[in-house]
Amino acid sequence: MNPAVVFQARGLTKVYHMGEVEVHALCGIDLDLYQGEFVVLLGPSGSGKSTLLNILGGLDTPTGGRVMYGERELTRYDDAELTAYRREHVGFVFQFYNLIPSLTARENVALVTDIARNPMSADEALRLVDLGERLNHFPAQLSGGEQQRVAIARAVAKRPAVLLCDEPTGALDVATGIKVLEVIERVNREIGTTTIIITHNVVIAGMADRVIHLSNGLIQSEERNASRVAPARLSW
Repeated sequence: MNPAVVFQARGLTKVYHMGEVEVHALCGIDLDLYQGEFVVLLGPSGSGKSTLLNILGGLDTPTGGRVMYGERELTRYDDAELTAYRREHVGFVFQFYNLIPSLTARENVALVTDIARNPMSADEALRLVDLGERLNHFPAQLSGGEQQRVAIARAVAKRPAVLLCDEPTGALDVATGIKVLEVIERVNREIGTTTIIITHNVVIAGMADRVIHLSNGLIQSEERNASRVAPARLSW
C-alpha cells in the first residue's frame, strides 16, 4: 500500500523584489512528499531550498503555483489559517535554536505544549531527545548541541505531522551534529513524522529515504536511497 501524499506542490514560483531588481527564488517546482518519509533537500546557498521549506511550512506564500497539504490548499489560506496550520501540524527546527534564555529546557518546551491540541508532556519530549536529566537547566547551562535538542523537543512536543529542519547542524561540530541527526531520525522512526531537512552538506543525504537536488530555483534531480545510513556512520 502506497503512503499518503502529505504535500503536493505544482508550478511553485517565488519572486522577491529588491528595489528594482527581481530575484527568482523558485522557478516552477513540482514536488510530492509522502507520509512518514525522510527527505533531504540538497543545494547550495541561493538554490531556493529555504524558500521552498518556508512555503511548505506556511511561513511564506508563493508568487505562483499551489501547494496542497492533504486535501487542503495551503496557497488559499489567509494569515489566520496559516497560523493555525503552523501551530497544529508543523514543527520547525532552525540552524539557531531560538530558545528563551530566562526559561529552563522544560519551560521552553512547555511554550508549545501549552497551546497544542494533543501534546506530549515537556518531560516526555525532552526524554525523546535524551535530555531527561537536563529538564531544569537554562540554555546558558547547555551546550550548543543540547540547545538544539531542546529546540527539537519543542518542535515535536505538539506531535506534528511534519517536521521541517533548516540546516539543523549548520552551527555544530561534526560529533554534535551527528547526535542531533540521530534525534531527528528517531523522531521520524518512532513518531512517523514526515521529516524534511534542507542542507548544503552532501553527507547528510545518506540518511534519507529520498534526496532532492535544487539549483537556481529548480529541482535538478532526485534519487531514492536503497537503504538509509545511520547518522553515526556519517562523517564530514
